Amino acid sequence: MFAAAVSPGVSLRLLHYADIENAYDDPERIGRLAGLVDHLRDEETVVTGAGDNTGPGVLSLVTQGRQALDFFQAVDPDVDTFGNHDFDHGSDALLSVVDDSPQPWVCANAFQNGERFAAAEGAIPWTVVEAGDRRVGIVGVTHPETATINPNAADVRFTDAIQAVETGVDALQDENVDRIVVISHLGDDTELARMVNVDVVLGGHDHEALVERIDGTLVCRPGGTGRYLLEVSFDGDRPRATHHTVTDGPLDTDITATLRDRMDTAGLTEVVGTVEEPIVCDLQACKRGESRIGNLIVDAYRWRTGAAIGLNSGGGFRRQPPLTGDVTAFDLVGVTPYGADLVVLTIDGKDLLATLRHAALARAADGLPRWHFSHVSGAELVWDDAKNELQKARVDGSPVDPNTTYEIATTEFFVANDDLFPAFGPDDVVASYGLQYEAVVEYARETGLDPERDGRIQRPTLEAGDVPERDWPFSP
Repeated sequence: MFAAAVSPGVSLRLLHYADIENAYDDPERIGRLAGLVDHLRDEETVVTGAGDNTGPGVLSLVTQGRQALDFFQAVDPDVDTFGNHDFDHGSDALLSVVDDSPQPWVCANAFQNGERFAAAEGAIPWTVVEAGDRRVGIVGVTHPETATINPNAADVRFTDAIQAVETGVDALQDENVDRIVVISHLGDDTELARMVNVDVVLGGHDHEALVERIDGTLVCRPGGTGRYLLEVSFDGDRPRATHHTVTDGPLDTDITATLRDRMDTAGLTEVVGTVEEPIVCDLQACKRGESRIGNLIVDAYRWRTGAAIGLNSGGGFRRQPPLTGDVTAFDLVGVTPYGADLVVLTIDGKDLLATLRHAALARAADGLPRWHFSHVSGAELVWDDAKNELQKARVDGSPVDPNTTYEIATTEFFVANDDLFPAFGPDDVVASYGLQYEAVVEYARETGLDPERDGRIQRPTLEAGDVPERDWPFSP
């Protein structure tokens, strides 16, 4: 199924990408993806995208997704649709990207304030693209649960995708089209392919590359993070799909240089510290409780704010290769690549004890594994995994006093989301200190990078066999 060679000339060809996501953090990969599109494209080619092509990622975080415009302007796609991560920076940031994009955005099931989402910026539910002497009708849809998957899309309403596509197909059949294609960010397109009569579904959301036929419809996905470019060729009435390996593609040096310039301009390539002993960022380091990387992050929160306690959940870090040698701002932002502000809140000792009990994420609503645990600074905890209870809790060396008020530094995400730490909320916030990852970078720059484990979280009854083996380099 996978190939690197160029396909022979055909009467109609579709080139499709999706879920580019953090590939922008590797400018050469984006340069080769753009170069491969240019290499395969001719006047009878339609270039499409199926969402999550503006983020997430470090560069996306610091540019509000606008780094994707470099790729869009280089490739000049014919259409793109929305994915859940395209809303990572809120609908206003996405609307700005849509407004400045060269391609039309096509989505039939997204609405805002009673109107089609981004209609004022040129988004449309379906369109017809001419490729040589062929007319290709294209309908776009995104996952109907996008607003649940990504709370930053909460102001957008997503309707049933199959009904939206059926409406689009009916309209396109009156447009004298030769082929009808759906660009979909649904992940699983099985039901869609069974229910609607189209030639091809070009998918996204699921990062596994795919080619299959469902009731006569070709259903395919390119896979995630810009590893493959999907080609669909029409030779006769039966379309065929091929995945081209992006690393084998020619390099577009202009876009590679442009993305590197963006990194330089954002200060991401600045060396902010040197690490003697590698700081591990694997599954256990991120999610088991105290670790050097966890202490680094929450110590930075407390250092920046002066709060008595720093707090972050076990899911608040991203796994990546160990930090070693010269560490850049890019490396540190990659550990916590989230655009949430660092805030300080005040709660009494009773609520603090409840919060520290919830640091054991086994109590979380989504049923996380019992060995998951949060990270703290300024506090010392002893957690009994056998009894599933907090045995001891100290702040600045003293037991937590239920009648004393305490300040906690954490991110606004945990304040707004009560699934993990329900003992505090937005009304408890007293100050904001800017983007949380900026505090981590500043801390490293000012104090150095030599975090240590100091026993602040002790779990004497945690059985080693209950915790998976260290599993780097698998993704989070």
